[in-house]
Amino acid sequence: MKMTGAQALVRSLELEHVEVIFGLPGGAILPAYDPILDSPIRHILVRHEQGAGHMAEGYAHVTGRPGVAMVTSGPAATNMVTPLCDAYMDSVPLVVITGQVSRSFIGTDGFQECDTVGITRSVTKHNELVMDPKELPLIMRQAFHLATTGRPGPVLVDVPKDVLQAEIDFYWPSDEDVATSLPGYKPTTKGHPRMIKEAARLIREARRPVIYAGGGILKARAAEALRELAERTGIPVVTTLMGRGGFPDDHELCLGMPGMHGNYTAITAMQQSDLLITLGARFDDRVTGRVDSFAPLAKVIHVDIDPAELGKIRQPDVPIVGDCRQVITEIVKALADQPAPELGEWRSTISGWQERYPLHYDSYVAGDALKPQQVMETLRDSAPEGTILVSGVGQHQMWASQYWHFNEPYTWVNSGGLGTMGFSVPAAVGAKVGRPDRTVWAVDGDGCFQMTAQELVTASSERIPIKVAILNNAYLGMVRQWQEMFYEERYSEVYLSPDLPDYVKWAEAMGCVAFRVEDPDEVEPTIAKANAIDDRPVVIDFRTDAREKVFPMVPAGLSNDDVVVHPAQSSSVKKVVQ
Repeated sequence: MKMTGAQALVRSLELEHVEVIFGLPGGAILPAYDPILDSPIRHILVRHEQGAGHMAEGYAHVTGRPGVAMVTSGPAATNMVTPLCDAYMDSVPLVVITGQVSRSFIGTDGFQECDTVGITRSVTKHNELVMDPKELPLIMRQAFHLATTGRPGPVLVDVPKDVLQAEIDFYWPSDEDVATSLPGYKPTTKGHPRMIKEAARLIREARRPVIYAGGGILKARAAEALRELAERTGIPVVTTLMGRGGFPDDHELCLGMPGMHGNYTAITAMQQSDLLITLGARFDDRVTGRVDSFAPLAKVIHVDIDPAELGKIRQPDVPIVGDCRQVITEIVKALADQPAPELGEWRSTISGWQERYPLHYDSYVAGDALKPQQVMETLRDSAPEGTILVSGVGQHQMWASQYWHFNEPYTWVNSGGLGTMGFSVPAAVGAKVGRPDRTVWAVDGDGCFQMTAQELVTASSERIPIKVAILNNAYLGMVRQWQEMFYEERYSEVYLSPDLPDYVKWAEAMGCVAFRVEDPDEVEPTIAKANAIDDRPVVIDFRTDAREKVFPMVPAGLSNDDVVVHPAQSSSVKKVVQ
């Protein structure tokens, strides 16, 4: 069947079962926008190309399917670099299509020309410039295959305008065609039997083991397998920032989040462990603190589908390359007829830490601004079942992870590795599009909100009723915290003003219902009003206390042994015994 390259592109997306494209048209990509009018694929018109990328990420986070974004050449493509890098760091499957100047103009500094493939090479799993129109269907199949198999990630396809305008004989490549065209790409999914047997032996012999579960648990759809392993062995579980929800917070074996702003028990349990069963985690610096002092007595089992992660930071005693779900299932089988490890003393020690060092914040005092932690707790307790929580980056992100209860997977969306301010609002839009049956709350700081708030126009015009809670402390809060703790309270360039802009008027101007809350007695009823509104976006401006800090905290460059807890608890903290 003869069709244009543009028609072939859209037909390829249909055959990949794409439901929605987030994008913004422009000259070079314009031919691809015409056949969208005749396609069942929904297109969501964003207000900035970065928003399209983060929406595609939010969609991918909650559905497990690849998010798709399409923008034009030049500045549109460069605006996509941040979400591409964000997705690359957090292993989020994306397919991004960018327009490019016609082939004859490439290299001439044509209008809105840039070397998109060169610019994005280091922040994509794969990228390609389509120079032969006949190859377009195969390249699109490759893009989706690469984005969703092995370690997921973003793939970019750069399409010159004249390739979109050219006529081709459409064909749809088979699985064999794809495999043949990618001879060097063969992800290992099944763990080595000898390594699995050795992992089982270490688990049986351990006396202070911890399961260190990362975002790879969610990418591999391995939450049920993880729970089976934990319950079979009685081993406690920490879930990283990217792994929250991979193991239920209300489970007796869940220790919560470790790392720089994790809770004391999770941090200390890892430090004192004699075995780390590392599943889909990458020993991120925010988890390890100073690497040479991290869990010094622990042997390490490390399971990851990406062989490059094994030994990159910490040399494992048992490295296993493979899909987390498959490998965990095999480990459980290897443990089937064996007695569970004796962990009574270890579990008792952990319970003592949990009792002595829970998360803590000062109570509200009349005349003060709202406590952000209290706002988070009220949001949590008022949320309908299955609510998806999306966060920006900063103090509010840490409070969200600390105080929310993630009891099911794929209900937490955030920017982990790159730490992208402005992520929350567009990602929440994408999450709501992916799961329209769920309530979606975006928790943002006033600094983050100002970066991408214009995507609330997209949400309003497209009838995507997300809800946004701004924890407005009039500062770049995390930066202020560091300046207070490490820079002698020299607050350089962090004050934002609580009233400029007027968030209520701004939100209303973008088609949202908006509220401002300053009185703690109004927090719960205002959240109830927001939860009851389901025909448009809602924004609540919570005026929060700028003096509040995120505790616990492991200062950058120090050991996890040097964890700083809330001042009210600091007198009772004992140094970890090595």
